[in-house]
Amino acid sequence: MNSNRCRCINCITPPHMLKKLLESSDARIRNAALKTLISSSRLRGERTIRGFLASAAVASANGRRTVSDCGNSTFLPSATVSRTEEGPASADDSVNQAFAGLGNTREFYREVFDRDSLDGRGMRLDGYVHYDSAYNNAFWDGSQMVFGDGDGVLFTDFTKSLDVIAHELTHGVTEFTAGLAYRNQSGALNESMSDVFGSLVKQWAGKQTADQADWLIGAEVFTPDVGADALRSMKAPGKAYNHPTLGRDPQPDHMNKYVNLPDTDDGDWGGVHYNSGIPNKAFYLTATNIGGYAWEAPGHIWYETLKASSPNTNFQEFADTTYLKAGQLYASNGTEQQAVVAAWKEVGIRISGVQSLAATTARARRAYAAAGSNGRDEDHDVARRI
Repeated sequence: MNSNRCRCINCITPPHMLKKLLESSDARIRNAALKTLISSSRLRGERTIRGFLASAAVASANGRRTVSDCGNSTFLPSATVSRTEEGPASADDSVNQAFAGLGNTREFYREVFDRDSLDGRGMRLDGYVHYDSAYNNAFWDGSQMVFGDGDGVLFTDFTKSLDVIAHELTHGVTEFTAGLAYRNQSGALNESMSDVFGSLVKQWAGKQTADQADWLIGAEVFTPDVGADALRSMKAPGKAYNHPTLGRDPQPDHMNKYVNLPDTDDGDWGGVHYNSGIPNKAFYLTATNIGGYAWEAPGHIWYETLKASSPNTNFQEFADTTYLKAGQLYASNGTEQQAVVAAWKEVGIRISGVQSLAATTARARRAYAAAGSNGRDEDHDVARRI
């Protein structure tokens, strides 16, 4: 695992939305938003310690799940265990939904990418429901998944959304692979990876093709009275919601709309929740251009690119690597590689030196073939890393 750990707690509800809610004329909405913002700020100081403790637990737990009930407290050690792998289903829907979401995410990574839990070594999956009261968020804190119940006015129980659960758990996968720093473009990629694989888990569980999927993140977290589609739209960044209380979705879908913000808490660490819309749209376009199940070729290209990335990888570097991986995993200049090039171009990013990158891909494929014929594992490993 990379030691450059994120300095911020990873929450599904973006801070710009919560800050907008502070302007509401409804005291219930204002108070819930303020409480959620304050709680998230406090948790940032605890996150690094928890993440370190999680990384130190090296013994495999085979991704075993435990879901506990906070009883509206914020003190996790006082939570009551409500469901385990051995126990029966709970009478509490939130407990069962969280338990199922943890399991779906675990099985997705195991079956699709042969990955043993978040860290690749069987890390246990702990979930906590009924965190605080009127808490409008769900978060991964470096070692466990925590769910709020929502304020009941705008937001509802966050365990209802499978892609929210998978989004937050994927922050763990990112920590244990690339360790993308949570700031500027690397931070936007961090958020985008969680949206990409969060959506893929939902599509995989529902056996939906790229054309059948809604490509929405958190469509279930709003109450029925709220006329908003979701927290984000990968298909149409900037159009997930337009609501008098929530405001308008601010995500860009092209580099010419890139949001430049300061690398501070108030600046969303350089706009990580804003600019993730750009790589989100690139993945959506790649998946729909290739067709079929998005967790197959597109998912494998993005997953291998994530593993090949480093903490400070930016959009251009990530795009270039998706091109290399598409050629390495599939065919040079094939359908998959062409789809990658077209997708990034549509969001304003041109693959750097396509011809030279194609030559590099061809060399990697020859090395891979040679490894298969002479059994030289070291050549095989080199080919995989390119």
